[in-house]
Amino acid sequence: MMTAGQAAGLYELPEEHREIRQAVRDVCDAKVRPNAAEADENSEFPRKSYEALVSADFHAPHIPEQYGGAGADALATVLVIEEVARACAASSLIPAVNKLGTLPLLLGASEELKQRYLPPVARGEAMFSYCLSEPEAGSDAVSMTTRADQDGDHYVLNGVKRWITNAGESEYYTVFAVTEAGARSRGISAFVVEKSDEGVSFGAPEKKLGIKGSPTREVYFDNVRIPADRLIGPLGGGFALAMQTLDHTRVTIAAQALGIGQGALDYALGYALERQQFGKAIAEFQGIQFMLADMGMKLEAARQLTYAAAGRSERSDADLTYFGAAAKCFAADVAMEVTTDAVQILGGYGYTKDYPVERMMRDAKITQIYEGTNQVQRIVMARQLLKGLG
Repeated sequence: MMTAGQAAGLYELPEEHREIRQAVRDVCDAKVRPNAAEADENSEFPRKSYEALVSADFHAPHIPEQYGGAGADALATVLVIEEVARACAASSLIPAVNKLGTLPLLLGASEELKQRYLPPVARGEAMFSYCLSEPEAGSDAVSMTTRADQDGDHYVLNGVKRWITNAGESEYYTVFAVTEAGARSRGISAFVVEKSDEGVSFGAPEKKLGIKGSPTREVYFDNVRIPADRLIGPLGGGFALAMQTLDHTRVTIAAQALGIGQGALDYALGYALERQQFGKAIAEFQGIQFMLADMGMKLEAARQLTYAAAGRSERSDADLTYFGAAAKCFAADVAMEVTTDAVQILGGYGYTKDYPVERMMRDAKITQIYEGTNQVQRIVMARQLLKGLG
């Protein structure tokens, strides 16, 4: 039998992680949440929120200490993203996309490339975006047409990437391009491209349903000539690196979805306790109580799955592919359901921009779509189960 002291540590966040959660929540309540509505209304990058996250070292917490970062593990990074998303979904894409953009380097780049590009991100001097999708290659990423042709000790890039988060704001981009025509997944390589490289340009910001404070643009490469030493990993290894990256970063999208849903539940709870109808608070009506109970229950289930996936991400477990897909898919579906119910609980007020649940509902939708639609996630999960890796 375990002692009470031994049992107390079972299946709960370590104290260090609980402290990180509280620290992020304090920063976000004070300096991120106040900017959320304005960033959404004006479709503008939340500069003040970025500065607040940089000051607290929450903008790219995953970068190892050897490159000037905080060295947060995968679970701590999930907690940061969850808490930022609880206050502002668009701002949560700052730490999330910094991880998405830099993870290929952490997984496969030379030490020289890591030393060159990771410290500026850790210092908050630059952000890093991820360029995989194209106008005709979304879920079918292997059908990309962007090319990188070798020319001596350089590569020349030509093509278009679409749906690139924080494009134009980020200084650096991990770009996947075809280096061997006809070789399909074995003919794709990854490169670091800088915003200042000649021939790099950006399309107009997309007019989106949600996450309006995070710019999404096309990125154009017109004879962009870059040194060959900006190749990430082996030649032809880019597609495998892209998929390995997504195994890890789908967990961060689960965290974002979880935070959006929690923010909506928190607001709905407060509203239900204050809103009076028929002489009493609507929280006293059983119909509302059932809705709130289901919202809380499903969010907690999503949280446990997300944290379990984060642990597997930290260890790079064999079943990470399954757990990353499952966490992203489940948490995103829950976020969409919870935010929709939050709007319902607020009634007509929930349908107006005067209350934040309307924004949260719009923000939640994208979590079911990007980094692999939830339909694709179900395919991934089924294949893993059939292989016995679930």
